[in-house]
Formats: sequence, structure tokens, C-alpha cells
Amino acid sequence: MLGRFARASYNARAIHSESDRGIEVMQMRFMRNPRRRGFTLVELLVVLAILGLLAGLVGPQVMKFLGSSKTKTAKLQIEDLAATLDLYRLELGHYPTDIKALVEKPGDVPNWNGPYLKKSDVPKDPWGFEYQYRYPGENGSFDLWSLGADNRDGGDGENADIRGWE
Repeated sequence: MLGRFARASYNARAIHSESDRGIEVMQMRFMRNPRRRGFTLVELLVVLAILGLLAGLVGPQVMKFLGSSKTKTAKLQIEDLAATLDLYRLELGHYPTDIKALVEKPGDVPNWNGPYLKKSDVPKDPWGFEYQYRYPGENGSFDLWSLGADNRDGGDGENADIRGWE
């Protein structure tokens, strides 16, 4: 009977020492060589190349989306300004000769009940330029448009004019 306990004790020590060796192996695997601190130049260049490829593929798509969102914003602002101009006409019987009449009282308009916009200035288009306004209009009662990103007549893409009558 003593032999059985001795064998069990020996087996427990063998299992314990094997698990200790396993832990030591795991610790050695995760320990870094003290001479190796940081990344090699090749590793850094590989990471930079991958980041460059990602920026080259994703960057143009993001910029295209940003440009189209500015165009959509300009269309919405033109619609809002047109609705405000209609309100001005309903109250005074005519459209203003200058779009600034939505926020500043013109000298020759006695029944002006403005300002008709919440802001103290007429908003600018998403590219920071003033909206173009013409009364009487050539394409309707009035013409309201943005010249786009280049602030010039015509253009394509983001530089195209955004017209309120189209």
C-alpha cells in the first residue's frame, strides 16, 4: 500500500514539474530579447507602404463624397432662401431687389417686417461665397444660384453652378 502512495506522489511531482516547464516555455516565448527594442526599418517601411496604399484608395472616395455633400447642402440652402423670398413677397407684394433685404431693412420699403432670416447675415454657400440673386429673374420671378467651388460661371463636378430654377 505504501508503494501506491509513493507512486501517486511521484506522478504528482512529474505532472507538476511538466506544468512548470510549460509555463517556463510560455514565458520564454513571450519574453523579448533585451537587445531587440522596437521595430526594424523594414517593418516600419512595410507599415508605411500599407498606409500609403490605403490612403491612395480611400482618400479620393472620401473627397468625392465631401464634394457631393457640399453640392447637396447648396441645393438645400437655395431652396430655403427661395422659400424665404416667397415669404417676403407674400408680406410686401414684391420680391426684394437685393437679397440683403431679407436681413436689413431697405430704405424704400415701409412695411418691412424682417429680418426674415434668423441669422444677421445672408448665409454663404458651402464654399464660402455669396449666393447670386437677380430680380427680376430671367428663368422665373427671381434667379438664385451658387457659382460652385470655383466661384465662376459654368464648370463641371464640384465647380458646376447650382441653380435654383433647375
